[in-house]
Amino acid sequence: MEEKVKIGKFEVSVVKKDIKNFHLSVLPPLGKVRVAVPNKTDDEAIRLFILSKTPWIKRQIKKFELQERESQREFISGESHYFKGQRYILNIKHHNLAPKVVIRNKTNIDFYIKESLSRDDRENAFYKWYRKELKLILPEIVSKWEKRIGVKTNEYKVKKMKTKWGTCNHKAKRIWLNLELIKKPLIHLEYVILHELVHLIENTHNETFLSHMDNHMSQWRIHKDELNSLSLAYEEWNE
Repeated sequence: MEEKVKIGKFEVSVVKKDIKNFHLSVLPPLGKVRVAVPNKTDDEAIRLFILSKTPWIKRQIKKFELQERESQREFISGESHYFKGQRYILNIKHHNLAPKVVIRNKTNIDFYIKESLSRDDRENAFYKWYRKELKLILPEIVSKWEKRIGVKTNEYKVKKMKTKWGTCNHKAKRIWLNLELIKKPLIHLEYVILHELVHLIENTHNETFLSHMDNHMSQWRIHKDELNSLSLAYEEWNE
């Protein structure tokens, strides 16, 4: 059950769960503060914990305030669109068949659509292509990291998410990956996949988790910071 508490300038969402440690998060796009605490934690302990983390909370909120946002895309010729970390110029080409996306050289994406297609339908068709492309590369990458760290997922899926790059259901051995990752450099996708797979070993971000991350990807903190510094999608954060 989630409760709201006011501490200084911050309204904090408090969730009591069957866990052993406190877990503090500051979530995009506006810096919502959330803390998960063990079930029997009293209110004073929660208040003192949040107060002790105030400088860190302020720094995280500031990052979100400064982070670049993409402008809303209209899916018309001349726009910039990203794919696997590379910037491309979109070229609209009209035809009467089903929508089709073709990457032409290292700078252009040709988007074949019916002239009558609405802006929303163009977006849906383009993201359908994004989803297909992400699903094409996932099996090899997921399999690689499963073998390296000695785990096996029961299932991995793709969906658009507002506040996370990935999630892991530890008990079901299922991971979800944010569709927006197809826009980012592949090393960032690998970092997120590794992060979620390590959660199959350790469900929290404790020293055991960090040790696994360090052992398997020594520069994961750099990749994390790079990923979180990239432009956020307009449709994700326009709230």
